[in-house]
Amino acid sequence: MTVPPRGYELVLPPGWVRIPLRDGTKEALESVLFSHMGQVPEGIPRDEAMRFRLDVRRQIEKQARAARRNGGLDLYLPVLPRGGIFLMASFIVAEMPLGQDRAAPPEAVLAQLAGEDGTDGSAARVEVAGAPALRRSYQSVPGTEEPRSAPEAVPQAAVQQAAVPARRIEYVIPVADDPGRWISINFSTPGDGDLDSEFTGVLVELFDAVVGTFKWSHE
Repeated sequence: MTVPPRGYELVLPPGWVRIPLRDGTKEALESVLFSHMGQVPEGIPRDEAMRFRLDVRRQIEKQARAARRNGGLDLYLPVLPRGGIFLMASFIVAEMPLGQDRAAPPEAVLAQLAGEDGTDGSAARVEVAGAPALRRSYQSVPGTEEPRSAPEAVPQAAVQQAAVPARRIEYVIPVADDPGRWISINFSTPGDGDLDSEFTGVLVELFDAVVGTFKWSHE
């Protein structure tokens, strides 16, 4: 008898951290604040550094609470600058209450989800961890309604205080050897302000590469 996985694993880019949303959230936030945030953006005076870190923590806590309410398992975000720049991006791994028949084959569910994609985005069948999955790409604009079958990732609140247009990528993945269970991996970034720029595209490629390292864990 095949045993369903107990979790999953991902290889993160340098400077990115995982914030668990079910257990250990407080400890992870403390680690981000005191262990990972040794640098602050240029222009912030040294005597304002601690206030900046505390503001970041409050923003991440708010982001984590919203993700947890929507079935989030883990929140991932960058906390160290790359090339002197703090990236505005994040992604969330979440459980998906699809309400599908547990006996329905994953291929049929994915085909239905792909057919539900709106005109504002695109959907493609892909493989994740050697199994069929769905990748959806779209853009969001503040104040518009975008119903989706899974929670959406929230841009990094530490460096993005107000809602702005964002590029979003969503992977929908069936849980291995556990019929009827699904997870989503939801990425969001405003990029450099231009959702079609090369820089924004690089961030999307970085996220796709991270998903390419996804594998199930039985430990």
